[in-house]
Amino acid sequence: MTIANLNDVLLPAIVGNYAVAGLVVLGWEDARAFVEAAEELSLPVILQAGPGCRKHTPVPILGKMFRYLAENASVPVVCHIDHARTVEECLEGIEHGFTSVMIDGSMLPFNENIALTARVVAAAKRWNISVEGEVGVVGYANGATSSYTSPDEAHRFEIETVVDALAISIGNLHLQTDRAANIDLATLGAIEAVTRVPLVLHGGSGIPSAVRGQLARASRIKKFNIGTELRMAFGASLRATLARQANEFDRIKLLSPTMTASRLAAKMVISELGQPTQKQGA
Repeated sequence: MTIANLNDVLLPAIVGNYAVAGLVVLGWEDARAFVEAAEELSLPVILQAGPGCRKHTPVPILGKMFRYLAENASVPVVCHIDHARTVEECLEGIEHGFTSVMIDGSMLPFNENIALTARVVAAAKRWNISVEGEVGVVGYANGATSSYTSPDEAHRFEIETVVDALAISIGNLHLQTDRAANIDLATLGAIEAVTRVPLVLHGGSGIPSAVRGQLARASRIKKFNIGTELRMAFGASLRATLARQANEFDRIKLLSPTMTASRLAAKMVISELGQPTQKQGA
């Protein structure tokens, strides 16, 4: 069985000098396409159900869908709840088959963020569920502003919560449609110097491809969350199909071409983040 948690895929990525794509899922078509892309490359993938996905489709259904894909894949697949804000959201995901959760307390006062994250970690460990936390605030393009991660806070957060992965803010932005993010390498280096867990960049779509690849190979950023550019590929494909087939009304026929577009876009992302530079255990 190839179902995995974050530790199963991110710790080998540290040894192998590559990173793993956390791909934002909105439905069956893109979820299936993302797994097919990972299988074609023989690399792991993280399927992520964010707040929008969970609002559209109930978590019990998402859990079954994610686990079906993971359990029938030829590569490790992590079933991940993204941007949960409460313990209850995390527990619901765990109850319905997710293998990993991200508890986002980044908007809370720092001590409350620690307390919330530690509660989730304590609950999740009983089922071997991995937990991602966040320090600093990752803003939104044309929206909420960012607050860079403090290395001192990252150090304390890691120690007091015992998270498996740590999301940081160093110039990355959510929902950025152009690849113009300016990553603060000095802040990244300072964070790496005082932490040990794999690091995560949300808003990966806004980071230039070459920068993503370099960070994947040369830093401890081992998970890149990618959503916007994949949705853009999906949308472009759907619009093209509608233009070609203006009288078509069968949703399966309309959506099927988006799977090819999503698979190719995901394959490009996964490829950029690299492959192991050495065999595990070598």
